[in-house]
Amino acid sequence: MEADFVIVGAGSAGCAMAYRLGEAGAKVLVIEYGGTDAGPFIQMPAALSYPMNMGIYDWGFQSEPEPHLGGRRLATPRGKVIGGSSSINGMVFVRGHARDFDHWEEVGAAGWGYRHVLPYFKRMETWHGGASDYRGTEGPLHVTRGPRKNPLFHAFVEAGRQAGYPVTDDYNGQQQEGFGPMEQTVYRGRRWSAANAYLKPARKKFGVDVVRALARRVVIEGGRAVGVEVERGGKVEVIRARREVVLAASSINSPKLLMLSGIGPGKHLAEHGIDVIADRPGVGANLQDHLEIYMQMASAQPVTLYKYWNLWGKALIGAQWLFTGTGLGASNQFESAGFIRSAAGVDYPDIQYHFIPIAVRYDGKAAAEGHGFQAHVGPMRSASRGSVTLRSGDAKAAPVIRFNYMSEESDWRDFRQCIRLTRELFGQEAFAPYVKHEIQPGAGLQSDDELDGFLREHAESAYHPCGTCRMGAADDPGAVVDPEARVIGVEGLRVADSSIFPRITNGNLNAPSIMVGEKVSDLLLGREPLAAEALEPWMNPDWQGAQR
Repeated sequence: MEADFVIVGAGSAGCAMAYRLGEAGAKVLVIEYGGTDAGPFIQMPAALSYPMNMGIYDWGFQSEPEPHLGGRRLATPRGKVIGGSSSINGMVFVRGHARDFDHWEEVGAAGWGYRHVLPYFKRMETWHGGASDYRGTEGPLHVTRGPRKNPLFHAFVEAGRQAGYPVTDDYNGQQQEGFGPMEQTVYRGRRWSAANAYLKPARKKFGVDVVRALARRVVIEGGRAVGVEVERGGKVEVIRARREVVLAASSINSPKLLMLSGIGPGKHLAEHGIDVIADRPGVGANLQDHLEIYMQMASAQPVTLYKYWNLWGKALIGAQWLFTGTGLGASNQFESAGFIRSAAGVDYPDIQYHFIPIAVRYDGKAAAEGHGFQAHVGPMRSASRGSVTLRSGDAKAAPVIRFNYMSEESDWRDFRQCIRLTRELFGQEAFAPYVKHEIQPGAGLQSDDELDGFLREHAESAYHPCGTCRMGAADDPGAVVDPEARVIGVEGLRVADSSIFPRITNGNLNAPSIMVGEKVSDLLLGREPLAAEALEPWMNPDWQGAQR
């Protein structure tokens, strides 16, 4: 078996590349270990807590015991299914702030500044929000907004306004900072994953092939990647690439595959009996994520989704969605958002809010004491860095994932600020008819020590791992790929997924991951990048002197 391009991973970036390369007439083969994304658990937006907790769809990774979080192991779901993590995520669509990408460029990712990536964000989307210079209207990925019928969605935005923050009508457009409607990758009532947007049309229109197999390593001959060794049906075979091999296997599996192929920290590879082809200490390093907590309030009025939190209610929502594609099942229920700055002197938002009109955990467990609502909140640019390393030389062994969460003092300070600013938000007039009392953390916890204790026990991953194959200048010893996403030290091999992010973006990672796939597909085809667009983002004019 062979193709022009062999892509490992049918996830957010892999699907986008498969489509664009196929559209250009190349023969493309995608290797994916996971199976079909058919079925209501994935396709129904409101069922989002199910697929990320199902072994059939999720790799089931866990962190090592986290020393600064009381030795807890945190779940690290990654999609093991057609569509990858875009088939099991929360469907929240956030591009990131313009300054995120300018920072990438400053640290060596030339050609990845905001003016360079904006045209790709526009190319990939069909935005259903009207005309805007910042938004696209003809792309495969549909971006919509929930109906925001629940009064709590409006109370959240209004409380932000009352607290002195800006209101923004499009955080993915000119102005991220402020409170406003949240966007979702939902279309016609269905999860609009990278599989639905890109891969299915690519298979139908352009004959892109998908092979279900476990990638074991990249085959490198004479310093050049020539294919991928896979296992399927108990047999090991090599799928050859005439032009290039691209790893798009996630920020957990892409560095693992590079190391299994002899690309990574030399000493670590030698310990596992792997011949070193390129000694790159940055492979698996620079692991980043967003941590968050759920600030939960008991509701004084029965307006929350708790009334459906029973077998009968869920059956009704499911039936309505199944037969009509409408109703509560057709939204992820994250319909209002906020992006704020934690302090004066912070030039762009570093705190994100997801608001949801029920008090419940991400895994769908423990709807808290009856009617309630919650804001997910956490700092966006933690200074903590972790790593992904090999557990063994066996491709079937899960890697060792150490996030090293909360290892910097600034993380604790930023998180305490998140809690206090959120309490102030829920204390605004707009929430007066709805707030009964604080469920979590609980009003009794006030001092720094008390809040730190709560964080140690209750901070959860927002499931945004990235950075483990960092992009940088070709002569940067810590970089793994150059600004064209080429693995430094090996010909014919690229990485294109969230692992190449030099620093985590501000918000959820699905949108920038797809953008990476779009941009790298042009690099693979040797095309001129889309023309840069110099649109300036809105910055708070008094950011140096004021927090809001």
